[in-house]
Amino acid sequence: MNSMAQNSAKTIITKWISDIRFWILLFFVLRLYGITQAPIEIAHNWRQTFTNLVARSFLEVDANILYPKAPIYGNNTGVVGTEFPLLNYFIFLVSKVFGYAHWYGRLINLIISSIGIFYFYKIVHEYISTKFSLTASILLLCSIWFIFSRKSMPDTFSISILFIGIYYGLSYFRSQKTIHLLFYILFASIGILCKIPGLFLLGVFVIPIFDSNILLKTKIYFSIASLIVLTCVFFWYFNWVPYLESIEGNQLYFPRSLKEGWIEVMDRIGLTAERFYFSSMQSFIAFLFFVLGLFFMIKTKQKAGLIVFSLLSLVFFLFILKTGYVFPLHSYYIVPYTPVMAIVIAYGINQLKNNTWKYGLLVLLCIEAIANQQDDFRFKESEAYKLELESIADKVSQPNECIAINGGESPQQLYFTHRKGWRLSNEQVLDKEFINSIIKKGCKCLFLNKHELDTTALNLEFEVVYEDEHYIVYTL
Repeated sequence: MNSMAQNSAKTIITKWISDIRFWILLFFVLRLYGITQAPIEIAHNWRQTFTNLVARSFLEVDANILYPKAPIYGNNTGVVGTEFPLLNYFIFLVSKVFGYAHWYGRLINLIISSIGIFYFYKIVHEYISTKFSLTASILLLCSIWFIFSRKSMPDTFSISILFIGIYYGLSYFRSQKTIHLLFYILFASIGILCKIPGLFLLGVFVIPIFDSNILLKTKIYFSIASLIVLTCVFFWYFNWVPYLESIEGNQLYFPRSLKEGWIEVMDRIGLTAERFYFSSMQSFIAFLFFVLGLFFMIKTKQKAGLIVFSLLSLVFFLFILKTGYVFPLHSYYIVPYTPVMAIVIAYGINQLKNNTWKYGLLVLLCIEAIANQQDDFRFKESEAYKLELESIADKVSQPNECIAINGGESPQQLYFTHRKGWRLSNEQVLDKEFINSIIKKGCKCLFLNKHELDTTALNLEFEVVYEDEHYIVYTL
């Protein structure tokens, strides 16, 4: 009887761990830890607060999704040319129902990214290999996606939506169902609109497009659908975004020419390489299997796989050049390429014939990857003082008044004041001509972070209206 019960329990456990839905749920629950914290972690706080600023502007200023606004460019409306603000708009919609909170974007991204992993699994399982589809999906769960899928940022959010589109695009070649083609248009368009780097993943369709067994009519319909997707994307990024930038001159992206990008990337070649051998999978073991996976793909003459991999890598390299120095400086720019690496790594691991070695190394790899990211869960007590900024601002200014605060390009502190205004470098604080210029534009208060600037030696000719151990505030 005990033997039967043990066998039954073993069968249930085996069924669980071989089901991608179990792993998605497990990782979803793990990443709920600290999900309600404000964006005060050291890494990538500025991009999260920018997302929240646009969302809060939809709630408090104007809900028109075509005109995203971030009140961090002085006393103007803050209209800015940015990616299609769907994540921001989802935050706005939730806020309309429950009231605004800092963390909604984290949870929304986590939900959508978890759905995205499921569709990634379906793509690999149905169209690449059933043998390592689960391994590839677990690898993606443990990769840089582990952390960035719980941040208020559109990177994993956009690729996850694109996965849905790619799945239905591939399904259309098998089924010829119009609904699948419509789903492809919808989700592929939205996914790439939310962040344009995902565009390179459409290279996966090179295989069915050149498959002689697929009807020409099917290929023509799919090509028309893809043209619709590209038209939507190109209209937003190459027509509408420049128009938004022209309204008040607020620009989020500064693309490089290929030559400029090459020079900037080569100047930072070590950091650029690190994005591939470590940042992407957060594991050196993973990169070893990436190399082995490529080796075995070549050795076993996986022609289709090598063609797709080469095409995707080439287009992604062009994207790197267009971003220039930004790519090596920001780890999350590797997010769109990480699924490609996960598949190659899974193929490499699958070459091991001994299951003990195979699953043992996979477990070790996942432990290494998660351990390298666990710091991101920690609440940064040293940064908690910034959460008091709004209450300080309420003491010295009206909600509709403009302020300035030092701290460089990051909008984090301006976001926490819940005011519009200027982000200043320390050099600008000391520039009397610049300070006078923003006073003329309506700046009412100057906030100085003592952790960013030694205020004891300052001799500003303005009245101090507030001071504590972290900030000193002048009325202008």
